[in-house]
Amino acid sequence: MEEVRVVAFSGADQQHICQIRETVFGQEQNISRALDLDGEDPQAWHALVFVDGQPVATGRILADGHIGRVAVLKSHRGKGMGAKVVNALAQFAQEQGYPRVFLGAQSHAVDFYHRLGFTACGDEFIEADILHVPMHKVLHHSA
Repeated sequence: MEEVRVVAFSGADQQHICQIRETVFGQEQNISRALDLDGEDPQAWHALVFVDGQPVATGRILADGHIGRVAVLKSHRGKGMGAKVVNALAQFAQEQGYPRVFLGAQSHAVDFYHRLGFTACGDEFIEADILHVPMHKVLHHSA
């Protein structure tokens, strides 16, 4: 069974978030822990996806609408978990009245974000030695 929650960065949820990000960013992508842990997590809201009670994917949204740190454990990739994270964060943003959400997509993930309604909106850039494309999605609000 799958469960998606939007949570604060505390308690067991904080541990789950850090474990997933350390596995994906630290071990797989060799991104330094110092770069990943940028001090923004306590103020952000985080999506966590659980499958059969086990945390398998995460991502966060900052107060300005920036979505980032989207990470899915290798064992659960290709199963829609990343989409669940991004969609949960976009829905949270819409409920909070954000006009748009934006992110820096790793170049290999641009098509994934296009399928979720994001469009490229600027020049490519390098972060953590990885090519990224800035993308955004306008959120529609009912009157």
